[in-house]
Amino acid sequence: MRKNIILKFIVFCIGCVFVGTGLQVGAFAEGEEGQSSVGGTSISLMPVSKVLQISSNSSYDDHITVNNDGDEKMDIEVYAAPYSYVYSESENVYKLGFSHQNNFTQITRWITFQDKNGEWKDKVQYSIPAHESLNVNYKITTPNDIPAGGQYAVIFAHTLTAVTSENGIRTEASPGMVIYGHSDEGEVRVSANISDMKIKLGTGEDNNKNSNFFASAKVKNDGNTDFSAVGKLKVDSILGGGSYETPNDRGRISVIPETELTVQDEWENSPSFGIYKVTWTVSAGDTSETIETIIVVNPLLFIIIIAIVLTIIIVWITIVVRKRKERRSRLAV
Repeated sequence: MRKNIILKFIVFCIGCVFVGTGLQVGAFAEGEEGQSSVGGTSISLMPVSKVLQISSNSSYDDHITVNNDGDEKMDIEVYAAPYSYVYSESENVYKLGFSHQNNFTQITRWITFQDKNGEWKDKVQYSIPAHESLNVNYKITTPNDIPAGGQYAVIFAHTLTAVTSENGIRTEASPGMVIYGHSDEGEVRVSANISDMKIKLGTGEDNNKNSNFFASAKVKNDGNTDFSAVGKLKVDSILGGGSYETPNDRGRISVIPETELTVQDEWENSPSFGIYKVTWTVSAGDTSETIETIIVVNPLLFIIIIAIVLTIIIVWITIVVRKRKERRSRLAV
């Protein structure tokens, strides 16, 4: 009878710990739309990206739609800029820039825009009344010889009507549409290099911020065309509460040539106790890498529980041995 009571007590103690710590779930914030809103200025541009096949000695005509979502007339300037990343040695990351030109941004020089008089220019200016939209025509005229692989540019709609705050700070907005041009000439090389695969507790570089499950990897494009990359974090409970898997609708990132970007995912508000099998898979282009590990969350609590359980077992064994000795002593008499 006492044996059953002690066993039930052990199960009850362990169960209380699991129930108390295993009912937390994670959530991710939704991504924002391509819109710029600064002060009293609100402008949006459609579409936010354009993918097209390009050939040498050809012309492509299209338009962007610029929306004035504000309450006042808006003056804008529309132009094209290189879409590329530049490596920062001080921060050891690739940063998006719109002034760095390379072999993959030549398309920037092939884009012209139609002005109010119907002429084609590198830059054009328009005025848009409040709560109205404007279609701005653009043309891509390719030369007789174009490089193989991808060509990348961004078309900006930059507000010329700046808003001045009470502190005297002038604010402007510049939403943009990214153009992904894919040449149909020459050899296309898709080359993805996945490195620095990590799984840890903590957010980003701050391991002490919290106990969230965090995974990351670097994806480098060594080829001549862009590809998409995505990470899949899967956390399965071995002993503890809750599980997590990256949502299927999580957006992919586009990695253009001569660029290395970080793919990451995080289980926010993850449980503060348990033992978990964690799998992190990163797919980029035609390449995929996977790592697995076992993570113990709050190991000190595990040590305390194990110590308590061992103490109870030792006491139980001591009682059982003592009872047997007493029984044998009575039988011997």
